[in-house]
Amino acid sequence: MSKAFTRESDADPQDDGEDPSLPPLPAGARNYMTPKGYADLRAELFTLIDDERPKVVEIVHWAASNGDRSENGDYLYGKKRLREIDRRIRFLTKRLEIAEVTDPSAHHGKDQIFFGATVTYVEENGDERTVTIRGIDEADSLKGEVSWVSPIARTLLKSSTGDVLKLVTPQGWREIEVLSVSYPKPSTEAKSD
Repeated sequence: MSKAFTRESDADPQDDGEDPSLPPLPAGARNYMTPKGYADLRAELFTLIDDERPKVVEIVHWAASNGDRSENGDYLYGKKRLREIDRRIRFLTKRLEIAEVTDPSAHHGKDQIFFGATVTYVEENGDERTVTIRGIDEADSLKGEVSWVSPIARTLLKSSTGDVLKLVTPQGWREIEVLSVSYPKPSTEAKSD
């Protein structure tokens, strides 16, 4: 079949609107997110819609006006980039629609572990680690953040300072002890809104 008669979506069968780099939400689970995580995703969505997409559309329009599209790199790359932007917009829109914003500062001063807690624990070999429990879409492992659906977060949730827990790892069971739990202080701005 001639390529001229194929739909553009045929070129990308993986385009289901999901971002393959992020884990899917567990069935029936809520999409917990901190207020900052929600604001960051929302800002990314508006940047894509208001800035990036119009620029790429303009480039594609210009490239298409140059004639032969089959060997026009600007046109081909622009269309590919446009599909990537549209896929990310769909993903962000879906995730923001089902987001449940949870402010971790509501637990400030408590020692029980809930979503948004920063937890320091020690492993049985003496290694001390600190993690912050975040939403699936906002957790950044380079900053010591873990998703609330990760094995370590699932083990820590609802426990308290001093608890000794069993963490399941690929190497088997490992004992950990919770040393400290902290939450951000409530901001005075959030109260006045």
